[in-house]
Amino acid sequence: MKEEIPILRKAEEFLQIFRKGEEFTKSLLKENERLRFRVAELEEELAQSTNESRIKNYKERIRMLEAEIASMKDRFNEVERENKDFAKRYIEVEEENNNLANLYVASYQLHSTLDYEEVLKIVLEIIINLIGAEVFAILLVDEKNNRLIPVAAEGMDKDSIPEMEIDSGLIGEVVTEGEGYFSDEMVRLKEIDPRNPIVCIPLKIKEHVIGVIAFYSFLIQKTSFSSIDYELFNLLAGHAATAIFSSRLYTQSERKLSTIQGFLELLRDKPGK
Repeated sequence: MKEEIPILRKAEEFLQIFRKGEEFTKSLLKENERLRFRVAELEEELAQSTNESRIKNYKERIRMLEAEIASMKDRFNEVERENKDFAKRYIEVEEENNNLANLYVASYQLHSTLDYEEVLKIVLEIIINLIGAEVFAILLVDEKNNRLIPVAAEGMDKDSIPEMEIDSGLIGEVVTEGEGYFSDEMVRLKEIDPRNPIVCIPLKIKEHVIGVIAFYSFLIQKTSFSSIDYELFNLLAGHAATAIFSSRLYTQSERKLSTIQGFLELLRDKPGK
């Protein structure tokens, strides 16, 4: 009996140690499970944190790209406006060059002949083609009778235009003052009154007025005057006046010379000489 007691005691002690080991193992397994769960939580938190950081970075990048796109759009619109301005300016310059060429051709044509009727014809063509007038007339000053005499017309019968006094009416005022008259509006007159044009330009040599060009109607597409129109009006006021005056003097002198030559030939052929 004495020998069995120590063995039982040792067995009991061993069982207790085993139970403690079992409990410790269970505790370790439980702690391990808890740690694994915690690791999983941390990994999830880390992944979520990383995703949020990425999303935040993506959002910031998107914001920067949107700002850059908006800036590029603004610059594109600005460049587009500049291109439109350049294109518009190019068209204006091209028109100015064409107008200058037309002015040069018109000026050259006016002084290309001393034939009075030819000069009047050229003036009419310039007014029709370059200014776009539809109905107008040229009247010259008759200084002996102090009157304006119609010498050419377009769109109306020249004979329907009466001779006018220099010192009366709208046209007479243009002759007296030497300044052009322009109506406030580009009206199309239903009935034309030769004494009341919508535009009247004096034909001047320096400060001396030799006549006028009276405009009564313009082409329907012409709704206003451009800068080139006023340049052409100035051209007509100066160059046309000089060409008309010179050609008229030349024609008159040619006629006088022809008359004198004819008279001399009659005297030369007179019997008894």
